[in-house]
Amino acid sequence: MIYLVFSVLSSTAIFVLFKLFSKYKIDTLQAIVVNYAIAFSFGMLFNENPIEITAIVKTPWFFAAVGLGFLFIAIFFVMALTSQKNGLSVASVASKMSLIIPVIFGIYVHNESTELQKLIGIALALVAVYLTSIKPKDDAVITKSIYLPIILFLGSGIIDTSVNHFAPKGSIPLFLSSIFGIAAIIGIGLFVYKSVVDKNPIQLKSIPFGFFLGVVNYGSMYFLLRALRVENTESSTIFTINHIAILALSTLVGLILFKEHISKKNWIGIFFAFIAIALVTLA
Repeated sequence: MIYLVFSVLSSTAIFVLFKLFSKYKIDTLQAIVVNYAIAFSFGMLFNENPIEITAIVKTPWFFAAVGLGFLFIAIFFVMALTSQKNGLSVASVASKMSLIIPVIFGIYVHNESTELQKLIGIALALVAVYLTSIKPKDDAVITKSIYLPIILFLGSGIIDTSVNHFAPKGSIPLFLSSIFGIAAIIGIGLFVYKSVVDKNPIQLKSIPFGFFLGVVNYGSMYFLLRALRVENTESSTIFTINHIAILALSTLVGLILFKEHISKKNWIGIFFAFIAIALVTLA
C-alpha cells in the first residue's frame, strides 16, 4: 500500500507542476523534453544490473518499450489538443475514464476477481470521475473533434495496460528508462524542428521545472509498477484506487493551493471517490 501512496503523491505533484507551468509561462515542450531526459537518467541510476545495449534490444519487452515511448509523446499532444478543442473537462474525463481499459484487461485476461462489491466500487469510481472532472466554467463541446477524446481515452488506457503487462518483475528501472529514453529522443527531435522552423529559443527557466517534473514522473510510474507487483494484489484494484485517489487529491490540492472553484457536483464526485476506494480496497 505504501507504493500506491507514493504513486498517488507523485502523480498529484505532476498536476501541481503543470499548473505552475501556466502561471510562470513555462515552455511546455522544453520542460517535457527535460522531464523525459531526467526520468531516463533516474531509471539508469537505479538499475542494479549491468547495462548492455545488445542485451536490452533482445529483451521480450524492448519493442513494447519503444512503442510506449512513442505513445507517451503522442498522447501528451492529443491531451493538449483535446483541452483546446473540446474543453478541459472533456480531456480530464477521457483520460481518467480510461482506467476501465486496464480494469477490464485484468479481469478478462488475468482472471481477476469480480465480486459484486468490487464491481460496484468500480462503477462508482467512473461516476466519481465524471462528477469530479466537470467544471462549471469550462466550455466543453464533446461533439466538436469527437475523435480527439476517443483517441485520448484509448491511448491512455493502452499505456496503463501495456506498462503493467510488459513490465518485467526484476528490471523495472531499466524498463522505464527505455520508455523515457525513447520519449526523450522523440521530444528532442520535435524541439530541434520547432527551433529551426519557429525559431523557438531555449528557455532556461523551463529546465528546473522539467527536472522536478522528471523526478515525480519517474516516481509515479515506478511506484505504480511496484504496487502492481506486490504479491496477492490485482491490477484492476490497483488501477481503480490509483486513478480515483489522484483525481480526488488533485481536486483538493487545486482548491487549497490554487483557489479553484469546486462545485456541488465536484464535491459529490469526491465523496463517491472515497466510497469507491473503500469498496474496492475492502473487496
